[in-house]
This record gives sequence, structure tokens and C-alpha cells, in this order.
Amino acid sequence: MRFIQFTQPGGRVAAPSVQFGGRLGVAGIEHELDWLFGTALNGTARGQFPVDIYEDKDNTYVRAEIPGVTRDSISVEFADGTLSIQGSRKEKSGEGEKPVSLSRQVSIFDEVDSDKLAATYENGVLTVTLPRKEEAKPKKINVSVN
Repeated sequence: MRFIQFTQPGGRVAAPSVQFGGRLGVAGIEHELDWLFGTALNGTARGQFPVDIYEDKDNTYVRAEIPGVTRDSISVEFADGTLSIQGSRKEKSGEGEKPVSLSRQVSIFDEVDSDKLAATYENGVLTVTLPRKEEAKPKKINVSVN
């Protein structure tokens, strides 16, 4: 079994993006700094949660830690090689509660048999099983002697 740790959102880098012919826009810098400090303080970007990806010869597994979310508020979709996980929970703020939306998208590079997808949620941990298509599984080739 091979374990792939995946905790940051795909497509993000630590350096701010370059805009306007090599110069950074002021709004872009503020957005990048907000993202950077939010990530450093919380461990993930705002509204996101940690995700681990691991695989064996038959399946790819995505494990997401989303405590405080009820099973009914979780939505899992797989389309065009991207697994989307969304959920919501209520957090106390001051005297009342406010809803918090959580979402994460993960790119899956293996060919997945979408008819056999499965997801389980137990003790705040969502595990999505993505079975590989038969033609995508590794095959042993016998070598014959002439």
C-alpha cells in the first residue's frame, strides 16, 4: 500500500501569483496574504479541511477529517477526475450560532469505476473508496522462453 499525504489544496503555491505583466495587483497581494496567514494559523485554508490520499492495487482512498458535520449535510461527488466533498456545520459565535461551509476538491489521476464508488462517515472521518477500472489495474505479464 502506498500512502500519499495531501493536506493543502491543489494548484496553490506559496508565492503570490503574478498579474498585469509581471506586477502584483494590490488586491491580489491582500488576497494572497490573507490566504497565507489563514493557512499558517489554521493549518488549512479557510473553509477547508485536511485530506489524506492513499491507495492499494485495487482502490484509491480519500480520507477527510470533518468533525462536527452531520452525515446528512455531507455531499460527495465525482466528475471528470475530481472528487468534491462539501459539508456544513454550525459554530458558536458570541451569543448565537453561524453556519460554516466546508469544501474540498481533490484530483484523482487513476481511472475510476464510478459505478462502484463508496463513502463512509464515522467519528468525524469521511472515507471515500474509489475503485480502479479493471483496465487501469496493474497486470502481471508472464515471460515465456523460446
